[in-house]
Amino acid sequence: MALMTGEEYVESIRKMNMQVYMFGEKIENPVDHPILRPSLNSVKMTYDLAQMPEHEDLMVTTSHITGEKINRFTHIHQSTDDLMKKVKMQRLCGQKTAACFQRCVGMDAFNAVYSTTYECDQAHGTHYHDNFKTFLTYCQNNDLTIDGAMTDPKGDRSKAPHAQEDPDLFLHVVERREDGIVVRGAKAHQTGIVNSHEVIVMPTIAMGEADKDYAVSFAVPVDAEGIFMIIGRQSCDTRKLEGGDLDVGNSEFGGMEALVVFDDVFVPNDRIFMDGEYDFSGMLVERFAGYHRQSYGGCKVGVGDVLIGAAAVAADYNGAQKASHVKDKLIEMTHLNETLFCCGIACSAEGSKTASGNYLINLLLANVCKQNVTRYPYEIARLAEDLAGGLMVTAPSEKDFKDPVIGPVIDKYFKGVANISTENRLKIMRLIENLTLGTAAVGYRTESMHGAGSPQAQRIMISRQGNLEMKKELAKTIAKIHE
Repeated sequence: MALMTGEEYVESIRKMNMQVYMFGEKIENPVDHPILRPSLNSVKMTYDLAQMPEHEDLMVTTSHITGEKINRFTHIHQSTDDLMKKVKMQRLCGQKTAACFQRCVGMDAFNAVYSTTYECDQAHGTHYHDNFKTFLTYCQNNDLTIDGAMTDPKGDRSKAPHAQEDPDLFLHVVERREDGIVVRGAKAHQTGIVNSHEVIVMPTIAMGEADKDYAVSFAVPVDAEGIFMIIGRQSCDTRKLEGGDLDVGNSEFGGMEALVVFDDVFVPNDRIFMDGEYDFSGMLVERFAGYHRQSYGGCKVGVGDVLIGAAAVAADYNGAQKASHVKDKLIEMTHLNETLFCCGIACSAEGSKTASGNYLINLLLANVCKQNVTRYPYEIARLAEDLAGGLMVTAPSEKDFKDPVIGPVIDKYFKGVANISTENRLKIMRLIENLTLGTAAVGYRTESMHGAGSPQAQRIMISRQGNLEMKKELAKTIAKIHE
């Protein structure tokens, strides 16, 4: 099959029979629901861009399995150039949507599972890698969007999975049959799950022998029997139900998260990629986390580009663009944003080949990249809010603005520069609000903190990979210390 168009993608999701709940009711048609449709549009953009000749080098590549052209989001990285193009592609998608475009978790799961299954097979004589390559080929041939599911609810963080009072707080195998396994549990904070065709499930932490039933990885369709999704609440989400565009800020694009429940879901043998090999759970977690922390050096930078542009437009509309402190703040925002991009490119350029043949980023630099992402977008957002001014959060509603009586009053008193309409000034304010406080903040500000692991998770990995002993020896050599 050729690459899907954006419209073909939308129709493929429409044909699925997902079990979706939001605001206390079942959503029969998530594709056209006004709250969920912007998130679907963000994924659609990854298909639209792949159809554009000017973006083909970033969005399209060649499958190392079939030799056919595929969307890069389904690719297994074959070089450091692939790793760098991934980051550049993510920046492009962020620039075009100003939101989370939701396919990164699947791409990162692809590459982590690919190399881990190969090494697990070498150690245990299993056949998980063949299973995974068959699944991967199916996804590439059909240009599917895949969700990567790693985060369990976790319950009491002081206890291991097997020691939880409720065993379902970590997803686990409850039955092993000749033809497959049955799993129960949930995965939380699942980005883009409602807009995906399939989900790859992975363990959430490194595990010991007592947790082997929790050391499981597999793939199933998102509408498989026993799977249902509960949509997460976002700030300002019900503004999308009001019918207008102005108050939403970014009316076309958005993101979504959900709690995904696996209520005794059957997984056939050929879709299992790990079942009890607890000694490889840590490798899978570490590699997925590394790839996903690399991703933030692209996607967050693209959204940052839009936010910096919006802040600059707000300054223009306020008539403050020539003030030296305004120029300096825009420079600082750019400096921080490009620093994040540098980290994403650096961990890619310093990547290396795994035993399976695909390329892994430099894990230390990937964790440094994500550690910076937990900080710099907050400062970029703060500066954007500073440049926008208080009108960003105190402006009247679109209905007020369009009211025949009070609308002209709003138009009169909230006008900035004379040749700029009040409506355009309000639009740019609402975009900044959306990116820093509203629904898009889930995909920018807050996700910058918690996506791909908390800041402490990156600091633990930086500590492990920082090679402090080698640095001690360097210092002792220079100081001529002999012990």
